[in-house]
Amino acid sequence: MTDRLTATPAGVTLGPLALIPDDTARNFVLELRAGRFHGFVVRKGDAVHGYVDQCAHMGLPLAQALDKYLTDDRTLIQCSWHGALYRIEDGACVGGPCVGAKLMPWPVAVRDGMIVTA
Repeated sequence: MTDRLTATPAGVTLGPLALIPDDTARNFVLELRAGRFHGFVVRKGDAVHGYVDQCAHMGLPLAQALDKYLTDDRTLIQCSWHGALYRIEDGACVGGPCVGAKLMPWPVAVRDGMIVTA
């Protein structure tokens, strides 16, 4: 069984910014020598915010449906299991069972139009 990682090396190209439409999120699974990493990236304009795909409440993946990380109005990240709500900008839980906790950040950036791990 492969270990589930909570970090990736810097400099991994995930794809072009256009891969993620504005105000949406996308899941990424990376197979690395040390194990498998599950994360997601939320795009807001030209900015991207990355997080490890693990709810701060119970450690489960946040989305039960592929790429369904945001609330219907696309203003917050929502855990589909217990309804925890997180700010996109910093991963802080602002509603639900884990208020005050935070999602684990996954450093990502946009360089020359490409989303890369930072």
